[in-house]
Amino acid sequence: MLMPKPNADVLAKRDALVAGLRRIVADPEGVIDDKDDLRAFECDGLSAYRQLPMIAVLPATVREISDILKYCQAEGVNVVPRGAGTSLSGGALPLADGVLLGLGKFNKILEIDYDNRCVVAQPGVTNLAITDAVKGDGFYYAPDPSSQIACSIGGNVAENSGGVHCLKYGLTTHNLLGIEMVTMDGEIIRLGGKHLDAEGYDLLGVMTGSEGLLGVITEVTVRILRSPEHISAQLIGFPSSEQAGDCVGKIIGAGIIPAGMEMMDRYAIHAAEEFCHAGYPLDVEALLIVELDGPEVEIAHYQTQIDAIAKDCGATVSRISETEEERMTFWAGRKAAFPAVGRISPDYMCMDGTIPRSQLPKVLKRMNELSKQYGLRVANVFHAGDGNLHPLILFDANNPGELEKCEAFGADILKLCVEVGGVLTGEHGVGIEKRDLMGEMFSEEDLKQQQRLKCAFDPDGRLNPGKVFPVLHRCAELGKMHVHNGELPFPDIPRF
Repeated sequence: MLMPKPNADVLAKRDALVAGLRRIVADPEGVIDDKDDLRAFECDGLSAYRQLPMIAVLPATVREISDILKYCQAEGVNVVPRGAGTSLSGGALPLADGVLLGLGKFNKILEIDYDNRCVVAQPGVTNLAITDAVKGDGFYYAPDPSSQIACSIGGNVAENSGGVHCLKYGLTTHNLLGIEMVTMDGEIIRLGGKHLDAEGYDLLGVMTGSEGLLGVITEVTVRILRSPEHISAQLIGFPSSEQAGDCVGKIIGAGIIPAGMEMMDRYAIHAAEEFCHAGYPLDVEALLIVELDGPEVEIAHYQTQIDAIAKDCGATVSRISETEEERMTFWAGRKAAFPAVGRISPDYMCMDGTIPRSQLPKVLKRMNELSKQYGLRVANVFHAGDGNLHPLILFDANNPGELEKCEAFGADILKLCVEVGGVLTGEHGVGIEKRDLMGEMFSEEDLKQQQRLKCAFDPDGRLNPGKVFPVLHRCAELGKMHVHNGELPFPDIPRF
Protein backbone atom coordinates (compact mmCIF):
# COMPACT_ATOMS: atom_id res chain seq x y z
CA MET A 1 0.00 0.00 0.00
CA LEU A 2 1.86 3.06 -1.27
CA MET A 3 1.76 6.33 0.65
CA PRO A 4 3.04 9.77 -0.40
CA LYS A 5 6.83 9.95 -0.50
CA PRO A 6 8.13 11.75 2.64
CA ASN A 7 9.28 15.32 2.10
CA ALA A 8 13.01 15.43 2.83
CA ASP A 9 12.93 19.18 3.58
CA VAL A 10 10.25 18.65 6.26
CA LEU A 11 12.15 15.74 7.81
CA ALA A 12 15.31 17.86 7.95
CA LYS A 13 13.64 20.41 10.24
CA ARG A 14 12.04 17.85 12.57
CA ASP A 15 13.85 19.14 15.68
CA ALA A 16 12.76 22.70 14.97
CA LEU A 17 9.17 21.53 14.47
CA VAL A 18 9.22 19.68 17.80
CA ALA A 19 10.45 22.84 19.52
CA GLY A 20 7.78 24.93 17.80
CA LEU A 21 4.98 22.57 18.80
CA ARG A 22 6.21 22.50 22.40
CA ARG A 23 5.85 26.27 22.51
CA ILE A 24 2.16 25.84 21.57
CA VAL A 25 1.15 22.88 23.77
CA ALA A 26 1.11 23.66 27.48
CA ASP A 27 1.55 20.08 28.66
CA PRO A 28 5.27 19.16 28.57
CA GLU A 29 4.28 15.60 27.63
CA GLY A 30 1.87 16.77 24.92
CA VAL A 31 4.46 16.55 22.14
CA ILE A 32 5.91 13.09 21.48
CA ASP A 33 9.03 12.58 19.39
CA ASP A 34 10.68 9.51 20.93
CA LYS A 35 10.63 6.58 18.50
CA ASP A 36 9.49 4.01 21.06
CA ASP A 37 6.72 6.27 22.35
CA LEU A 38 5.50 6.89 18.80
CA ARG A 39 4.84 3.14 18.37
CA ALA A 40 1.47 3.65 20.07
CA PHE A 41 0.34 5.64 17.02
CA GLU A 42 1.86 3.59 14.18
CA CYS A 43 -1.45 2.16 12.96
CA ASP A 44 -5.18 2.15 13.55
CA GLY A 45 -7.57 -0.83 13.49
CA LEU A 46 -6.24 -1.80 10.03
CA SER A 47 -3.04 -3.06 11.60
CA ALA A 48 -1.71 -4.71 8.44
CA TYR A 49 -0.26 -1.30 7.52
CA ARG A 50 2.06 0.53 9.89
CA GLN A 51 4.04 3.75 9.76
CA LEU A 52 5.59 5.82 12.54
CA PRO A 53 4.52 9.46 12.54
CA MET A 54 7.26 12.08 12.44
CA ILE A 55 5.75 13.69 15.58
CA ALA A 56 2.62 13.11 17.66
CA VAL A 57 0.96 16.00 19.44
CA LEU A 58 -1.81 15.78 22.06
CA PRO A 59 -3.51 19.16 22.52
CA ALA A 60 -5.87 19.84 25.42
CA THR A 61 -7.80 22.89 24.16
CA VAL A 62 -9.43 24.03 20.95
CA ARG A 63 -7.08 27.02 20.90
CA GLU A 64 -4.10 24.68 20.95
CA ILE A 65 -5.55 22.75 17.99
CA SER A 66 -6.05 26.00 16.11
CA ASP A 67 -2.50 27.15 16.79
CA ILE A 68 -1.05 23.74 15.85
CA LEU A 69 -2.84 23.77 12.52
CA LYS A 70 -1.78 27.35 11.79
CA TYR A 71 1.80 26.45 12.62
CA CYS A 72 1.80 23.32 10.43
CA GLN A 73 0.20 25.23 7.57
CA ALA A 74 2.88 27.92 7.76
CA GLU A 75 5.67 25.32 7.92
CA GLY A 76 4.26 23.18 5.10
CA VAL A 77 3.71 20.14 7.33
CA ASN A 78 0.97 17.56 6.80
CA VAL A 79 -1.41 16.65 9.65
CA VAL A 80 -3.29 13.40 10.34
CA PRO A 81 -6.15 13.75 12.89
CA ARG A 82 -6.68 10.70 15.13
CA GLY A 83 -9.47 9.78 17.52
CA ALA A 84 -9.51 6.43 19.30
CA GLY A 85 -7.69 4.71 16.44
CA THR A 86 -10.41 2.09 15.87
CA SER A 87 -10.72 2.90 12.15
CA LEU A 88 -10.70 -0.26 10.01
CA SER A 89 -9.80 1.47 6.74
CA GLY A 90 -6.42 2.97 7.64
CA GLY A 91 -7.92 6.45 7.90
CA ALA A 92 -5.65 7.35 10.83
CA LEU A 93 -2.47 5.79 9.39
CA PRO A 94 0.31 8.29 10.17
CA LEU A 95 2.67 9.92 7.68
CA ALA A 96 6.44 9.63 7.99
CA ASP A 97 6.75 13.40 7.40
CA GLY A 98 3.55 14.42 9.19
CA VAL A 99 2.23 15.44 12.58
CA LEU A 100 -0.29 13.06 14.13
CA LEU A 101 -2.89 15.14 15.98
CA GLY A 102 -4.38 13.03 18.77
CA LEU A 103 -7.72 14.05 20.29
CA GLY A 104 -7.73 11.68 23.26
CA LYS A 105 -7.76 14.51 25.82
CA PHE A 106 -11.08 15.81 24.49
CA ASN A 107 -13.07 13.28 26.50
CA LYS A 108 -15.77 15.24 28.34
CA ILE A 109 -19.53 15.40 27.90
CA LEU A 110 -20.20 19.14 27.94
CA GLU A 111 -23.99 19.24 28.16
CA ILE A 112 -27.01 16.95 28.42
CA ASP A 113 -30.11 18.79 27.21
CA TYR A 114 -33.22 16.68 27.71
CA ASP A 115 -35.56 19.50 26.65
CA ASN A 116 -33.98 19.50 23.19
CA ARG A 117 -33.12 15.79 23.38
CA CYS A 118 -29.46 16.20 22.59
CA VAL A 119 -25.98 15.77 24.05
CA VAL A 120 -23.00 18.02 23.43
CA ALA A 121 -19.70 16.17 23.74
CA GLN A 122 -16.03 16.55 22.96
CA PRO A 123 -14.82 14.33 20.09
CA GLY A 124 -12.85 11.93 22.31
CA VAL A 125 -15.95 10.78 24.24
CA THR A 126 -16.70 7.15 23.41
CA ASN A 127 -19.88 6.22 21.62
CA LEU A 128 -21.14 4.07 24.50
CA ALA A 129 -20.38 6.77 27.08
CA ILE A 130 -23.14 8.94 25.60
CA THR A 131 -25.77 6.25 26.12
CA ASP A 132 -24.39 5.48 29.58
CA ALA A 133 -24.72 9.16 30.52
CA VAL A 134 -28.43 9.34 29.65
CA LYS A 135 -29.83 5.83 30.09
CA GLY A 136 -30.70 6.47 33.75
CA ASP A 137 -33.24 9.00 32.52
CA GLY A 138 -34.68 6.71 29.88
CA PHE A 139 -32.71 7.86 26.82
CA TYR A 140 -30.02 6.44 24.54
CA TYR A 141 -27.88 7.25 21.49
CA ALA A 142 -28.93 5.07 18.55
CA PRO A 143 -25.82 4.48 16.35
CA ASP A 144 -23.91 1.62 17.98
CA PRO A 145 -20.83 0.33 16.11
CA SER A 146 -19.38 -2.97 17.34
CA SER A 147 -16.46 -0.96 18.73
CA GLN A 148 -18.80 1.37 20.65
CA ILE A 149 -17.04 0.71 23.94
CA ALA A 150 -13.86 2.25 22.47
CA CYS A 151 -14.60 4.27 19.33
CA SER A 152 -14.92 8.03 19.75
CA ILE A 153 -17.87 10.17 18.70
CA GLY A 154 -15.59 12.46 16.68
CA GLY A 155 -14.32 9.45 14.75
CA ASN A 156 -17.93 8.32 14.26
CA VAL A 157 -18.65 11.64 12.56
CA ALA A 158 -15.49 11.46 10.45
CA GLU A 159 -16.42 7.97 9.18
CA ASN A 160 -20.24 8.30 9.31
CA SER A 161 -20.36 5.17 11.47
CA GLY A 162 -23.44 2.99 11.75
CA GLY A 163 -23.96 -0.12 13.83
CA VAL A 164 -26.53 -2.75 14.65
CA HIS A 165 -29.45 -0.31 14.96
CA CYS A 166 -28.77 1.82 11.88
CA LEU A 167 -31.42 -0.09 9.91
CA LYS A 168 -34.25 1.64 11.78
CA TYR A 169 -32.54 4.65 13.34
CA GLY A 170 -29.96 5.64 10.76
CA LEU A 171 -26.24 6.27 10.63
CA THR A 172 -24.32 9.01 12.41
CA THR A 173 -25.44 11.55 9.80
CA HIS A 174 -29.09 10.94 10.73
CA ASN A 175 -28.41 11.52 14.43
CA LEU A 176 -25.98 14.44 14.18
CA LEU A 177 -27.17 17.98 14.88
CA GLY A 178 -24.02 20.07 14.89
CA ILE A 179 -20.25 20.24 15.20
CA GLU A 180 -17.49 22.66 16.02
CA MET A 181 -14.43 22.25 13.80
CA VAL A 182 -11.07 23.82 13.04
CA THR A 183 -9.89 24.27 9.45
CA MET A 184 -6.30 23.79 8.33
CA ASP A 185 -5.66 27.53 8.53
CA GLY A 186 -6.76 27.52 12.19
CA GLU A 187 -10.23 29.03 11.81
CA ILE A 188 -12.74 27.78 14.39
CA ILE A 189 -16.25 27.44 12.96
CA ARG A 190 -19.60 25.93 13.96
CA LEU A 191 -21.94 24.00 11.70
CA GLY A 192 -25.50 23.20 12.77
CA GLY A 193 -26.52 23.08 16.42
CA LYS A 194 -29.59 22.27 18.49
CA HIS A 195 -31.87 24.00 16.00
CA LEU A 196 -33.43 22.55 12.86
CA ASP A 197 -31.43 22.32 9.63
CA ALA A 198 -29.75 25.56 8.58
CA GLU A 199 -30.37 27.13 5.18
CA GLY A 200 -27.75 27.15 2.44
CA TYR A 201 -25.14 24.54 1.67
CA ASP A 202 -25.26 21.35 3.74
CA LEU A 203 -21.77 21.77 5.17
CA LEU A 204 -22.61 19.53 8.14
CA GLY A 205 -23.41 16.78 5.67
CA VAL A 206 -20.14 17.45 3.86
CA MET A 207 -18.14 17.06 7.07
CA THR A 208 -19.92 13.84 8.06
CA GLY A 209 -17.88 11.04 6.56
CA SER A 210 -15.10 13.37 5.38
CA GLU A 211 -12.43 11.13 6.97
CA GLY A 212 -10.27 13.91 8.37
CA LEU A 213 -9.65 15.50 4.97
CA LEU A 214 -11.53 18.77 5.52
CA GLY A 215 -11.09 19.81 9.14
CA VAL A 216 -10.58 18.69 12.73
CA ILE A 217 -13.78 18.12 14.72
CA THR A 218 -13.59 19.57 18.24
CA GLU A 219 -17.19 19.31 19.47
CA VAL A 220 -20.22 17.21 18.53
CA THR A 221 -23.95 17.65 19.19
CA VAL A 222 -25.99 14.47 18.74
CA ARG A 223 -29.64 13.57 18.99
CA ILE A 224 -30.74 11.21 21.78
CA LEU A 225 -33.89 9.10 21.73
CA ARG A 226 -36.35 7.83 24.30
CA SER A 227 -35.67 4.21 25.23
CA PRO A 228 -38.32 1.98 23.59
CA GLU A 229 -41.21 0.60 25.61
CA HIS A 230 -40.25 -3.02 24.93
CA ILE A 231 -37.41 -4.82 23.09
CA SER A 232 -37.19 -8.42 21.97
CA ALA A 233 -34.64 -10.34 19.91
CA GLN A 234 -35.15 -13.46 17.83
CA LEU A 235 -32.55 -16.04 16.75
CA ILE A 236 -33.30 -17.73 13.41
CA GLY A 237 -31.06 -20.45 11.98
CA PHE A 238 -30.84 -21.61 8.34
CA PRO A 239 -29.24 -24.50 6.43
CA SER A 240 -27.50 -22.01 4.07
CA SER A 241 -26.40 -18.37 3.93
CA GLU A 242 -28.39 -17.92 0.73
CA GLN A 243 -31.63 -18.87 2.51
CA ALA A 244 -30.84 -16.45 5.32
CA GLY A 245 -30.15 -13.68 2.80
CA ASP A 246 -33.44 -14.42 1.06
CA CYS A 247 -35.25 -14.16 4.40
CA VAL A 248 -33.77 -10.72 5.06
CA GLY A 249 -35.21 -9.32 1.84
CA LYS A 250 -38.62 -10.86 2.46
CA ILE A 251 -38.87 -9.45 6.00
CA ILE A 252 -38.20 -5.92 4.74
CA GLY A 253 -40.45 -6.54 1.74
CA ALA A 254 -43.29 -7.39 4.13
CA GLY A 255 -43.05 -3.85 5.53
CA ILE A 256 -41.36 -4.88 8.78
CA ILE A 257 -38.45 -2.64 9.79
CA PRO A 258 -36.61 -4.26 12.71
CA ALA A 259 -34.49 -2.15 15.04
CA GLY A 260 -31.62 -4.37 13.94
CA MET A 261 -31.13 -7.41 11.74
CA GLU A 262 -27.72 -9.07 11.81
CA MET A 263 -26.37 -12.14 10.09
CA MET A 264 -23.51 -14.52 10.94
CA ASP A 265 -22.27 -17.56 9.02
CA ARG A 266 -20.94 -20.88 10.36
CA TYR A 267 -17.38 -19.67 10.99
CA ALA A 268 -18.59 -16.63 12.91
CA ILE A 269 -21.28 -18.57 14.82
CA HIS A 270 -18.84 -21.18 16.11
CA ALA A 271 -16.14 -18.62 16.94
CA ALA A 272 -18.60 -16.40 18.84
CA GLU A 273 -20.14 -19.32 20.72
CA GLU A 274 -16.73 -20.60 21.87
CA PHE A 275 -15.77 -17.06 22.88
CA CYS A 276 -18.78 -15.99 24.96
CA HIS A 277 -21.24 -18.93 25.13
CA ALA A 278 -24.24 -17.03 23.78
CA GLY A 279 -26.31 -20.20 23.27
CA TYR A 280 -26.14 -20.12 19.46
CA PRO A 281 -27.22 -23.25 17.56
CA LEU A 282 -24.15 -24.93 16.06
CA ASP A 283 -25.94 -27.09 13.49
CA VAL A 284 -26.86 -24.21 11.15
CA GLU A 285 -24.92 -22.55 8.34
CA ALA A 286 -26.29 -19.05 8.95
CA LEU A 287 -27.93 -17.22 11.84
CA LEU A 288 -30.10 -14.11 11.84
CA ILE A 289 -30.58 -11.95 14.93
CA VAL A 290 -33.73 -9.90 14.44
CA GLU A 291 -34.50 -7.28 17.07
CA LEU A 292 -37.84 -5.48 17.31
CA ASP A 293 -38.72 -2.58 19.59
CA GLY A 294 -41.91 -0.69 20.41
CA PRO A 295 -45.24 -1.66 22.01
CA GLU A 296 -45.25 -5.30 23.17
CA VAL A 297 -48.40 -6.21 21.21
CA GLU A 298 -46.89 -4.84 18.00
CA ILE A 299 -43.67 -6.81 18.53
CA ALA A 300 -45.64 -10.04 19.09
CA HIS A 301 -47.58 -9.45 15.85
CA TYR A 302 -44.42 -8.87 13.82
CA GLN A 303 -42.64 -11.87 15.33
CA THR A 304 -45.51 -14.12 14.18
CA GLN A 305 -45.07 -12.75 10.66
CA ILE A 306 -41.29 -13.16 10.79
CA ASP A 307 -41.68 -16.77 11.95
CA ALA A 308 -43.84 -17.54 8.93
CA ILE A 309 -41.45 -15.84 6.51
CA ALA A 310 -38.46 -17.63 8.01
CA LYS A 311 -40.13 -21.05 7.72
CA ASP A 312 -40.94 -20.35 4.07
CA CYS A 313 -37.23 -19.62 3.57
CA GLY A 314 -36.21 -22.92 5.15
CA ALA A 315 -35.40 -21.89 8.73
CA THR A 316 -34.70 -24.81 11.07
CA VAL A 317 -34.31 -22.86 14.33
CA SER A 318 -36.29 -19.96 15.78
CA ARG A 319 -36.00 -18.71 19.34
CA ILE A 320 -37.33 -15.51 20.92
CA SER A 321 -35.64 -13.93 23.94
CA GLU A 322 -37.79 -14.34 27.05
CA THR A 323 -35.85 -11.96 29.31
CA GLU A 324 -33.70 -8.86 28.91
CA GLU A 325 -30.72 -10.91 30.06
CA GLU A 326 -31.31 -13.45 27.31
CA ARG A 327 -31.66 -10.69 24.70
CA MET A 328 -28.34 -9.21 25.76
CA THR A 329 -26.79 -12.69 25.58
CA PHE A 330 -27.95 -13.01 21.96
CA TRP A 331 -26.19 -9.74 21.18
CA ALA A 332 -23.09 -10.55 23.23
CA GLY A 333 -22.00 -13.06 20.60
CA ARG A 334 -22.60 -10.65 17.72
CA LYS A 335 -20.80 -7.78 19.43
CA ALA A 336 -17.85 -10.06 20.23
CA ALA A 337 -17.71 -11.66 16.77
CA PHE A 338 -14.67 -9.72 15.57
CA PRO A 339 -12.40 -10.57 18.54
CA ALA A 340 -13.85 -14.10 18.55
CA VAL A 341 -12.77 -14.69 14.95
CA GLY A 342 -9.29 -13.58 16.01
CA ARG A 343 -9.08 -16.80 18.03
CA ILE A 344 -9.44 -19.04 14.96
CA SER A 345 -6.96 -17.28 12.68
CA PRO A 346 -3.57 -15.58 13.23
CA ASP A 347 -4.78 -12.59 11.19
CA TYR A 348 -7.92 -11.37 9.51
CA MET A 349 -8.95 -8.35 7.48
CA CYS A 350 -12.42 -6.91 8.03
CA MET A 351 -13.99 -5.67 4.80
CA ASP A 352 -16.87 -3.23 4.44
CA GLY A 353 -19.14 -2.90 1.42
CA THR A 354 -22.85 -2.35 0.90
CA ILE A 355 -25.21 -4.00 -1.56
CA PRO A 356 -28.94 -3.98 -2.36
CA ARG A 357 -30.68 -6.44 -0.02
CA SER A 358 -32.08 -8.32 -3.01
CA GLN A 359 -28.53 -9.23 -4.03
CA LEU A 360 -27.59 -10.86 -0.71
CA PRO A 361 -28.06 -14.50 -1.85
CA LYS A 362 -26.08 -13.93 -5.05
CA VAL A 363 -23.24 -12.10 -3.32
CA LEU A 364 -22.93 -14.63 -0.50
CA LYS A 365 -22.75 -17.46 -3.04
CA ARG A 366 -20.10 -15.61 -5.06
CA MET A 367 -18.04 -14.87 -1.94
CA ASN A 368 -18.01 -18.57 -1.15
CA GLU A 369 -16.70 -19.26 -4.66
CA LEU A 370 -14.00 -16.59 -4.25
CA SER A 371 -13.01 -18.14 -0.93
CA LYS A 372 -12.31 -21.44 -2.68
CA GLN A 373 -10.55 -19.66 -5.54
CA TYR A 374 -8.12 -17.86 -3.21
CA GLY A 375 -7.80 -20.70 -0.73
CA LEU A 376 -8.67 -18.37 2.17
CA ARG A 377 -11.53 -18.80 4.62
CA VAL A 378 -14.02 -15.99 5.06
CA ALA A 379 -16.31 -15.45 8.05
CA ASN A 380 -19.37 -13.31 7.41
CA VAL A 381 -20.71 -10.98 10.11
CA PHE A 382 -22.77 -8.08 8.85
CA HIS A 383 -25.70 -5.69 9.09
CA ALA A 384 -28.02 -7.76 6.92
CA GLY A 385 -30.99 -5.39 7.15
CA ASP A 386 -29.31 -2.61 5.19
CA GLY A 387 -26.98 -4.80 3.13
CA ASN A 388 -23.79 -3.63 4.85
CA LEU A 389 -21.36 -6.56 4.52
CA HIS A 390 -18.42 -7.20 6.85
CA PRO A 391 -16.61 -10.26 5.47
CA LEU A 392 -13.64 -11.25 7.65
CA ILE A 393 -10.93 -12.73 5.44
CA LEU A 394 -8.77 -15.12 7.48
CA PHE A 395 -5.05 -15.35 6.68
CA ASP A 396 -1.60 -15.72 8.20
CA ALA A 397 0.70 -12.77 7.57
CA ASN A 398 3.69 -14.98 8.46
CA ASN A 399 3.11 -16.99 5.29
CA PRO A 400 4.76 -15.23 2.31
CA GLY A 401 2.22 -13.82 -0.11
CA GLU A 402 -0.88 -14.37 2.06
CA LEU A 403 -1.39 -10.68 2.85
CA GLU A 404 -1.26 -9.88 -0.85
CA LYS A 405 -3.68 -12.72 -1.58
CA CYS A 406 -5.99 -11.39 1.13
CA GLU A 407 -5.86 -7.90 -0.40
CA ALA A 408 -6.75 -9.29 -3.83
CA PHE A 409 -9.63 -11.32 -2.36
CA GLY A 410 -10.92 -8.24 -0.55
CA ALA A 411 -10.68 -6.13 -3.70
CA ASP A 412 -12.74 -8.70 -5.60
CA ILE A 413 -15.42 -8.61 -2.89
CA LEU A 414 -15.65 -4.82 -3.11
CA LYS A 415 -15.72 -4.90 -6.91
CA LEU A 416 -18.57 -7.41 -6.62
CA CYS A 417 -20.47 -5.00 -4.36
CA VAL A 418 -20.23 -2.25 -6.99
CA GLU A 419 -21.06 -4.69 -9.80
CA VAL A 420 -24.42 -5.62 -8.22
CA GLY A 421 -25.39 -1.98 -7.66
CA GLY A 422 -23.81 -1.37 -4.26
CA VAL A 423 -21.01 0.83 -2.96
CA LEU A 424 -17.44 0.44 -1.70
CA THR A 425 -18.17 1.30 1.92
CA GLY A 426 -21.09 1.43 4.31
CA GLU A 427 -19.51 2.78 7.50
CA HIS A 428 -15.76 2.10 7.69
CA GLY A 429 -14.79 4.75 5.16
CA VAL A 430 -12.32 4.61 2.28
CA GLY A 431 -9.04 5.53 4.00
CA ILE A 432 -6.18 3.68 2.33
CA GLU A 433 -7.94 0.30 2.21
CA LYS A 434 -10.34 1.21 -0.62
CA ARG A 435 -8.47 4.23 -1.98
CA ASP A 436 -7.19 2.47 -5.09
CA LEU A 437 -10.64 1.02 -5.82
CA MET A 438 -12.39 4.39 -6.04
CA GLY A 439 -12.13 4.22 -9.83
CA GLU A 440 -14.39 1.15 -9.78
CA MET A 441 -17.24 3.31 -8.52
CA PHE A 442 -16.44 6.84 -9.68
CA SER A 443 -15.34 8.31 -13.00
CA GLU A 444 -12.25 10.48 -13.22
CA GLU A 445 -14.45 13.56 -13.37
CA ASP A 446 -16.38 12.42 -10.28
CA LEU A 447 -13.11 12.10 -8.35
CA LYS A 448 -11.87 15.48 -9.53
CA GLN A 449 -15.11 17.09 -8.39
CA GLN A 450 -14.70 15.52 -4.94
CA GLN A 451 -11.16 16.86 -4.81
CA ARG A 452 -12.37 20.35 -5.73
CA LEU A 453 -14.47 20.21 -2.58
CA LYS A 454 -11.37 19.31 -0.56
CA CYS A 455 -9.57 22.26 -2.16
CA ALA A 456 -12.27 24.60 -0.83
CA PHE A 457 -11.41 23.54 2.74
CA ASP A 458 -7.72 22.65 2.44
CA PRO A 459 -6.13 24.28 -0.64
CA ASP A 460 -2.64 22.95 0.04
CA GLY A 461 -3.78 19.39 0.74
CA ARG A 462 -2.21 19.25 4.21
CA LEU A 463 -4.97 17.32 6.02
CA ASN A 464 -4.66 13.53 5.81
CA PRO A 465 -3.08 13.30 2.34
CA GLY A 466 -2.72 9.87 0.75
CA LYS A 467 -6.20 8.81 1.84
CA VAL A 468 -9.45 8.37 -0.16
CA PHE A 469 -8.19 9.65 -3.54
CA PRO A 470 -6.16 7.23 -5.71
CA VAL A 471 -4.45 10.14 -7.49
CA LEU A 472 -4.32 13.39 -5.58
CA HIS A 473 -4.26 16.42 -7.86
CA ARG A 474 -3.03 19.81 -6.78
CA CYS A 475 -5.82 22.34 -6.49
CA ALA A 476 -4.24 24.46 -9.21
CA GLU A 477 -4.43 21.51 -11.59
CA LEU A 478 -8.10 20.93 -10.84
CA GLY A 479 -8.96 24.55 -11.42
CA LYS A 480 -6.90 25.18 -14.54
CA MET A 481 -8.58 26.25 -17.76
CA HIS A 482 -7.46 25.25 -21.23
CA VAL A 483 -7.09 28.24 -23.56
CA HIS A 484 -6.90 27.34 -27.28
CA ASN A 485 -5.67 29.88 -29.83
CA GLY A 486 -6.13 32.62 -27.27
CA GLU A 487 -9.87 31.96 -26.99
CA LEU A 488 -11.57 31.13 -23.70
CA PRO A 489 -14.11 28.28 -23.75
CA PHE A 490 -17.76 29.36 -23.47
CA PRO A 491 -17.01 33.08 -23.96
CA ASP A 492 -20.68 33.98 -23.32
CA ILE A 493 -20.41 32.98 -19.62
CA PRO A 494 -19.86 36.05 -17.36
CA ARG A 495 -16.44 35.95 -15.67
CA PHE A 496 -15.38 37.75 -12.49
